[in-house]
Amino acid sequence: MSFNLSEFKNNILSKKTPDEILQTAREAKLKKTLGVFDLIMLGIGAVIGTGIFTIIGVAAAGGPESVGAGPALVISMIIAMFACLFSALCYSEFASMMPVAGSSYTYTYATMGEFMAWMIGWILMLEYAIGNITVASAWSGYFLEFLKGFSHILPSWAVNPPVYLVNDYRTAVSIYQNMGLNPNDHIPLLFNCIPFAINLPSILLIIIITILLVRGINESAKTAAVMVFIKLAVIFLFIFAGLHYIKPENWTPFAPNGWHGIISGAFIIFFAYVGFDAISTAAEETKKPQRNLPRGLIGTLVICTIIYIITALVLTGIVPISEINIMAPISAAMSSTGNNWVAGLISIGALAGLTSVLLVYQLGTTRILYAMSRDGFLPKKFQEIHPKYSTPHIITWVSGILVAIGALFMDLNVSAELCNFGTFTSFTIVCIAVLILRKVEPNRRRPFKVPFIPLFPILGVLFCGGLMAYSLLNLGTSAILFPLWIVLGIIIYFVYCYPKMRKEN
Repeated sequence: MSFNLSEFKNNILSKKTPDEILQTAREAKLKKTLGVFDLIMLGIGAVIGTGIFTIIGVAAAGGPESVGAGPALVISMIIAMFACLFSALCYSEFASMMPVAGSSYTYTYATMGEFMAWMIGWILMLEYAIGNITVASAWSGYFLEFLKGFSHILPSWAVNPPVYLVNDYRTAVSIYQNMGLNPNDHIPLLFNCIPFAINLPSILLIIIITILLVRGINESAKTAAVMVFIKLAVIFLFIFAGLHYIKPENWTPFAPNGWHGIISGAFIIFFAYVGFDAISTAAEETKKPQRNLPRGLIGTLVICTIIYIITALVLTGIVPISEINIMAPISAAMSSTGNNWVAGLISIGALAGLTSVLLVYQLGTTRILYAMSRDGFLPKKFQEIHPKYSTPHIITWVSGILVAIGALFMDLNVSAELCNFGTFTSFTIVCIAVLILRKVEPNRRRPFKVPFIPLFPILGVLFCGGLMAYSLLNLGTSAILFPLWIVLGIIIYFVYCYPKMRKEN
């Protein structure tokens, strides 16, 4: 059969109109239970977590492949916030107009066609799934530190478990080597040939979160709300307690690495905002979405930015940049003041915060995969709704298992950077998509409109695209892996998705 270039072009550019997308959503059976308060709790649950309990230390002090912003991290946060703000306005316009599952994947399908929709969905898989792995790894570290506080009560094996049972293989090898031990003498072998190392706490947490999500979105939102209140309480405790220990001289020099450090910090701390767009993935389960979704998105962004800036000022005021603990920055900062009981409470808040982040990321993953399955990119089996809980239970379990497997291998810093690349790409595409739909369907009803068109979407593209381009030129491992992920997505589309879509049509 001869190749028809015109037909091929039409196929990869074929779109689903907003009306078709809305009709498909109406035929689904997801419960509408979420109000604006639930959405903001889900948003804060995603945003106030890994960023404030872990990544804020790397952004301030620097990491293996990046320099830190120092006290100028507050400027980095403002830059990252503006990158999010312009994108949040664009998300709000789409979410109020097309309140369906899928987030930027769905919006891309309506404006740029089949191929770009698949690519954005593929990138969103990277954003959320890798984000899940990052959070689960950070949670495991905080959990082990928390257990050590009960060394006088718990048995020794619980307080100091074998290294190979609480770390991935590469990390376990590094820890044993730093201890002056031969990893081969301590890491057991499966079938006498395969090294066995597993981050057991993070995998157990992922399984628990998956079970919770299978049971229902409303239960998940309530759980997230409880954890949000816990972590906000300990963050405010850190702020008010830390005010008494601030030394203004720690804010000098304000930007030790200049603009290079500030931009690098903006890219790294952007991970803190990853997940606020997860609110839009729950659109089909939201009551009065035309009103509640924009309020949830923008309310989350404003509240979280204020909290981040104040926390960064207190952290860098208490501890000199060279002494910041990048794994547990705010609890370690409070320990340095002698307030160990406050540090202990912060560890509890960190566990609650990271758990809520994982819950929301996993929710976003499943809803995006659900939407992609509904459109034919993935097997139809993933669309099945649980007869009792009215949730997409099969895809929830599939994504949970994949994240648990990924938690065996991923490095926290590299996975956070990869997650950022995915987020910047999806944010940029949404800003472009708003401009496209304004052009091709100017008369469509828009309950919420991005102000100052086309300026704000263009600024969103410049902020997100600029930060991503700068980081691709200055980072190492993640800057190589992200393009490889893109290439892999293109191959899968043309080998599997394109023939599948043509066969079903």
